[in-house]
Amino acid sequence: MTDMTRETAKRLLIGLVLLSLGLASSACVRVKPWERDLLARRDMAWEPDGLEAAREAHIYFSKEASLPGGSGGGGGCGCN
Repeated sequence: MTDMTRETAKRLLIGLVLLSLGLASSACVRVKPWERDLLARRDMAWEPDGLEAAREAHIYFSKEASLPGGSGGGGGCGCN
């Protein structure tokens, strides 16, 4: 084999290994009906405390000037 063919084969092998690891690590699991109550708890939500999430979003908005269109928000000082 030439150097180019070996390099291509090596890249293909690495790509296949990474693809198989990605597929193997995906978490596809069936949730049993009696396990669903555990997942429906308030502390399992993305944002379990709505007030805290709103406060953090306001701080992020104020410090990052993160509105689309470049309007609003402060310049990093935290004042709005």
